[in-house]
Formats: sequence, C-alpha cells, structure tokens
Amino acid sequence: MSAPMDYRLHLLKDRKLKKLIAEAEPVKVSKRKDVHFYLIASIMSQQLSARVADTIKKRFLALYDGRFPTPEEVRATPLETLRSIGLSNAKARYVHNVAQFAVEQGLDHKVLHKMENEAVIAYLTQIKGVGRWTAEMLLMFSLGREDIFAIDDWGVQNAMIHIYQLDPTDIKALRAELLRISAKWSPYRTYACMHLWRWKDNSPVIVAKKK
Repeated sequence: MSAPMDYRLHLLKDRKLKKLIAEAEPVKVSKRKDVHFYLIASIMSQQLSARVADTIKKRFLALYDGRFPTPEEVRATPLETLRSIGLSNAKARYVHNVAQFAVEQGLDHKVLHKMENEAVIAYLTQIKGVGRWTAEMLLMFSLGREDIFAIDDWGVQNAMIHIYQLDPTDIKALRAELLRISAKWSPYRTYACMHLWRWKDNSPVIVAKKK
C-alpha cells in the first residue's frame, strides 16, 4: 500500500507541520506478514539508539542463518544465547514471552488485520514486555494502520515540542496539547508521526526485509 497523496493535502493544512512535509519525500505505510518477528524486533529496540538496536537485530538473525525464525525456534533458543547477542535478561525473557504467546495464542497477521486498533493493543499487551508503545509501533509498521498517534514516543514528543514551541515541564498539560494538535491530523496521524521522526532522525528501528 503506497501513501495516498491526500494525506499530504490534509497535513499541509497545519502551517507548522507544513514546513516539514512540503518539500519532503512522501512517506509510506505498508503491511507486513511477519508480525511475530516485528514484535520481537520492537522489544529489542526499546530504549536503544537505532544503531545499537540494528546491531542486536543482526546478531539475532545470525542465530538463525540470517532468516526470520519461527516462534517455535525462538522459544527453543536458550535465554543465555539471547543474552549473548546483547539483550538484557529482561528483554531476553520478553522475547521468549512473545514466542510463547505466538505459539499458544497466535499472532496471525490475517486475524490481527481484522481487529480494531484498541483491540489489537489490548490483545498484544497481554504479553509481559509488550506495552502500548510497542503495540502502536506494530500497528503502524506491521499492520499498516494510517491513523495512529504515538503520544508516548520520545521522538514524536521532542519534535512537537520544538516545532510547536511547547512547554515540556508540565507533563499533563503537554500531553493534552499533543493530543489537541494531533487530533487535527486524523485520519493520517501515522504519516504525521513518520514525518516528525524523519525531521528529528528519531525513527523507530525498521525491520530489514526478509531474505
């Protein structure tokens, strides 16, 4: 699915956001089938720079000869092996949790595609280690949802604080203002977030194409 041009026309109505996207290349929202792996990659990238997260992701794939592993293969991988590629003990356990959930409950992209956004978030956050932010990243970058606003993402917050000259000291007031501004971007809030990430170069780690 390629980015519709009407997303640009809609977002250009925001004068401050217009400065980011008027001359920028369009961004695209696409769907992926490898939900299980993307969820694992999102967990591995939490609180890490894109460079470090990419290194760990490559080490992870190297454990399986460079291909995306099945949930069963990940579940069978010892925690010690996962820690050896640079994962903390907690993240190694969270990776196992995702694999276990995929085997027992299912992470079929066809099923998830039929679910509403909040239903997907509620389903995924049953997994210990998967919070709302991780679920939102999966909605954006794996399920291709066009109207997700990642309010808790540091890159999005930081970009909006600078662009809209917001006061970050009052967290409650800041969140209210972020929601107010972003409401005008609907139904294309995912695209807005992608342009904000690009502007500050704080983009979440994008999973490499399957070999």
